[in-house]
Amino acid sequence: MSTESRAGRPRSSSRETLAEAACELFLERGFEATSVVDIAQRAGVSRSSFFNYFGSKSDILWSGLDARIATLEARLRDDETTDAAASVRAAVVAVASGFTPDPLALAIVNTGAMGLELELEREAALRRARIASLVADRLVRGGRDRLAADIAGAAWGGAVLAAIEAWAHDGAGRTSLDRFLERAASLAAGEPAGAVRQLRLVVQAPAFEEALAFYRDVVGMPQAEAYEADGGARVVILDAGRATLELANLAQVAFIDGVETGGDAPSERLRVGLEVADTAGAVDRLVAGGAVIEASARETPWRSVNARLRGPADLQLTIFQELGPEG
Repeated sequence: MSTESRAGRPRSSSRETLAEAACELFLERGFEATSVVDIAQRAGVSRSSFFNYFGSKSDILWSGLDARIATLEARLRDDETTDAAASVRAAVVAVASGFTPDPLALAIVNTGAMGLELELEREAALRRARIASLVADRLVRGGRDRLAADIAGAAWGGAVLAAIEAWAHDGAGRTSLDRFLERAASLAAGEPAGAVRQLRLVVQAPAFEEALAFYRDVVGMPQAEAYEADGGARVVILDAGRATLELANLAQVAFIDGVETGGDAPSERLRVGLEVADTAGAVDRLVAGGAVIEASARETPWRSVNARLRGPADLQLTIFQELGPEG
């Protein structure tokens, strides 16, 4: 790798330039043999400029995660909702939002080459403990006894660091951290795990760009993975949250059709159900984005608000909002 100075790069890129220089040097010389002065010289900035961005060379690896842990702390501290466990899960899963490949992911994959075994083990333990403490304190405020809260907190702290490590080894640039942290969250929360780890609905979409824009941008399913192959082959995998498989006999199908549509829009063999926070608002948004209403929104006897639409790729959709118990 080049050892030339990077003098002349704009100041706005100094943080990224320092991180790139540090990772190069860690690979060339090892973490312990690399000094702050070495990093600054390689990046073409002064030693004092280094400390404008990082407190130590270790901070280069951990600053991205540390910023998210600070956000997690603020979110849990300010949260006063009654369901502390749900708040914890939502706040921890949000740590993955927008997390892109960074020096930490690179370090995890190249731990041996960079001589980072002890450094990563020590620093990871500190972050696990910090997350565990934040989660435990929130659960105690929500009514959990201290022992149970501490055990749950330890599970959540471990889940975050384990998810990041799995994501890095899987190829952080090829996939998102979200799906790893979602799975880790399920395990940390003690949710039952069956033999099937994911339900994926595979849809033929001749009008590919139209369907992608609708389900990703209008419906709001974030892109998790995307691949291309010879001959113009393309596939995009969208994150739809929790997946379930609903099996219904013919009598149940007829009953549902009567409730949801008055029998005017019979169910097809496969129908996609999407849970939303507000059915009426979702229907307006989806229709504006190209969907067609087959049955307007109506409240069901089981306390949900359901609407039936026709979406791109010729999918029959049920949009539903759970209302919860009365009173």
